[in-house]
Amino acid sequence: MKLVTLVKPLLAASLLVAGSASAAPDARQVLSASPVDDIVAQYPAMMSQGIREGLKRSGQMPPMVAETIGHVVSSSFSAADIEQQIVENLDQQLSDAQLKDVGEWYGTPVARKISASEIAASAPSAWQDIQARAPELNRKYKGTDRARMFDRFDRASRATESAVDTTIAVQLGLATAMAAFSSDSVHYDEIEQRIESQRSTLRGVVGQQVYDSYLYTYEGISAQEMDLYLDFLESPAGAAFSKVVTDSIQQAITDPIESVGSQLARFLSPAPKGGQ
Repeated sequence: MKLVTLVKPLLAASLLVAGSASAAPDARQVLSASPVDDIVAQYPAMMSQGIREGLKRSGQMPPMVAETIGHVVSSSFSAADIEQQIVENLDQQLSDAQLKDVGEWYGTPVARKISASEIAASAPSAWQDIQARAPELNRKYKGTDRARMFDRFDRASRATESAVDTTIAVQLGLATAMAAFSSDSVHYDEIEQRIESQRSTLRGVVGQQVYDSYLYTYEGISAQEMDLYLDFLESPAGAAFSKVVTDSIQQAITDPIESVGSQLARFLSPAPKGGQ
């Protein structure tokens, strides 16, 4: 277990009792008090699993090749690097007062309860349960306040927007690698244009997945608790924190895409005839 995870309860407690005269927490303390570091820690495995399953379902390549691609993707992303990117951007873009407000929110009992739900739902192993329960939860919450709250949540958290951008970036990296493996002559700009043209359709698919995850993640959170959470996300400090976190994750994931494509091309390219 990461040291940052072990000290999280201590940091959260210190932020809660800190008092108005205390110095503002630094960006790393705030990140540790939030669920973001625990969620980010699962990103490499989450992306690897999603890509492997997607490739296997598409039937475009043998399961062994899909596993190889999943391994390359997983090894190309570092949770520590993503966390460092977030910390640096929080330091640069949030004021001391904003960091203090965010730290105080994540020190409250409501925030800790919500954070625990978000961490549990972000585990790769939870995705099958989210998918399995989606029809039931969609029926259960149809027409309810919880369903109506989703648009407000989605705008404040930028969940669908960032998920679509990340999905397109990952698809572009994989498609570039596939083009290198293929005998067809397809330029990067053509691949990018082709994938971007699917953004509207992709937004519908990803948006539904985000909604399914939302219903699952916050099922045990009361309407009053959810309202407090949305108030935080919509506050100047909460909005700034969410934007920096989502932009930083996006940057940390998309930056290595070119490297991933190159590695996949090397793995997948057939050996020259007569080679060893």
